[in-house]
Amino acid sequence: MQRRHPFLDHPGPLAFAHRGGAGENRENTMAAFSRAIELGYTYLETDAHATSDGVLLAFHDHTLDRVTDRSGRIAELPYRVVRQARIGGVDEIPLLEDLIGTWPEARFNIDVKERGAIAPLAEAIRRTAAYDRVCLTSFSDERLARARAALDDKVCSALGPRGVAALRAASVTSGYGRLLTGLARAGVPCAQVPVGFRGLRVTTPALVRTAHALGMQVHVWTVNDTALMHRLLDMGVDGIMTDDITALRDVLTARGVWHPRAQRP
Repeated sequence: MQRRHPFLDHPGPLAFAHRGGAGENRENTMAAFSRAIELGYTYLETDAHATSDGVLLAFHDHTLDRVTDRSGRIAELPYRVVRQARIGGVDEIPLLEDLIGTWPEARFNIDVKERGAIAPLAEAIRRTAAYDRVCLTSFSDERLARARAALDDKVCSALGPRGVAALRAASVTSGYGRLLTGLARAGVPCAQVPVGFRGLRVTTPALVRTAHALGMQVHVWTVNDTALMHRLLDMGVDGIMTDDITALRDVLTARGVWHPRAQRP
């Protein structure tokens, strides 16, 4: 069994406000995160990008174009330019360190989007002493490995894409003992997976059982349908990421497993 990381030390299924709760507010804005906190969320999911001069932002896309009134690739722009952008024409792009500092009791699931964000992210976590409040994830195994190394493996992290693929392979067929052994030795405490990917079912009872046998939690993204939330919880998943933060709160409340942040000792 894996050592349980303090990041995961919370009763009941973990409820993650995806990009702060993108279904109820403009994504990755202080307003969205504030709304999630008001509802009692402990876990906030966001993304890490850095400007060309190393300023760390909570922002999903590589470019400003989709959600702001400006354009351009963030990694190629200085902060003095990026700070003028407004999400939905209204909200400033928050600094990731400001999120960590504004809600010191919240925990942050951070998707590292660019290699250039790794050093500023590591420094922000050190400055805020947020080691136990952060979980790192990425769609790049290389970025994830570099981020772990930059923080001396002091923070929680999820499996990278290769680890998820190995976990799924081990769950659907025999003969993957070496993969399972490798996953167990990696010491990663959670797998964050989609419901499905390119027509393949990823989150299955077998995958959940396999992960649990290795001591890993399973967190599923991004789930906005209440019936699916119930099915996944019946399956035994340990956490759900959602844009519809009111719906997930209501589902967990109905099942008697909603543990809002305000009620924690």
